[in-house]
Amino acid sequence: MSTGQMVAVFGAYGHTGRFVVAELRARGYVPLLLGRDAGRLQALAARYPGLEHRAASADDAASLDRALRGAAAVVNCAGPFASTAAPVIEAALRAGIPYVDVAAEIEANVDTFTHFTERARAAGVAVVPAMAFFGGLGDLLVTAAMGDWTAADEAHVAYGLNSWHPTAGTLASGTVSRDRRDGRRVRYTGGRLEYHLADGDLPTLEWDFPAPLGRRPVFGGFTMADVVTVPSHLSIPEVRTYMTTDAATDLATPGTPAPAAVDELGRSAQTFTVDVVVRSGGTRRRVVASGRDIYAVSAPLAVEAVDRLLDGRTRTTGVAAAGAIFDAPDFLRALSAHLTVEQHAESGVPQPV
Repeated sequence: MSTGQMVAVFGAYGHTGRFVVAELRARGYVPLLLGRDAGRLQALAARYPGLEHRAASADDAASLDRALRGAAAVVNCAGPFASTAAPVIEAALRAGIPYVDVAAEIEANVDTFTHFTERARAAGVAVVPAMAFFGGLGDLLVTAAMGDWTAADEAHVAYGLNSWHPTAGTLASGTVSRDRRDGRRVRYTGGRLEYHLADGDLPTLEWDFPAPLGRRPVFGGFTMADVVTVPSHLSIPEVRTYMTTDAATDLATPGTPAPAAVDELGRSAQTFTVDVVVRSGGTRRRVVASGRDIYAVSAPLAVEAVDRLLDGRTRTTGVAAAGAIFDAPDFLRALSAHLTVEQHAESGVPQPV
């Protein structure tokens, strides 16, 4: 439990940012509310008397420096991360404090590893990108599934969402990524990230999720941030991600409503199962996580990371994925109030419909 340290949350009034603020308070931290919109910051601060709020913009380095004064760490919840990650990381490096973000954008995460790995290591500052449902959780699960293996042939991460009601931030970030890809798709194969021209619809496969989800159609080649985080520290030349077709259709359909709160914590009714299979030769290992609300669960993931960064429970410094910098099994156990994580018997890989 924190001793009242102040942790900055950039994008504090956003959908995920609000969950992060609440989780920080629950753990005894003092959230410092940051964002571009002074009016929205004031409205959020009115809900939390005594919390300080400071307006700052990603395109104004001086405002970020002022905003981070006195903070022990910063959590960036403001997408699109193609625009915000680099400036906030720069400010964290100048302040000498750890940086965590919840970026699901593949290209933004690649940029973080590409441009800040050496600088963050030299500064002795931890930078943990994608410390959220997409990218962070999958990486922790793959790392836990690997166990004593030093290498594997393949990693499969299947996302079993019963639905996907996206936030405005998710939609905006997706637009930025699509524009950067210019009609291409992305995959991690042969030990490298590869862009290729789309050749028809994504393949539909069948994935046997554990009960109660069961056998569901998924889109193969529905590539998520795990293709950046996992290969950054694990020797796995093929990393493949999948998404249930119903959820992918929700995401792609104009007019799909945003998440609606159904409990006192503000969580939606959406549920998820993340099914991870790693293969080495003829042996497969499988770890499965399940829970509720992909946005809400990003908060304990990010705040647990902050907790460990500030009390020194880390394995490295510089830019690092969750499974590289933290003890993955121990980290997952710490989230037992938010996630159910189970090791399952050997599983096959998905098959075409």
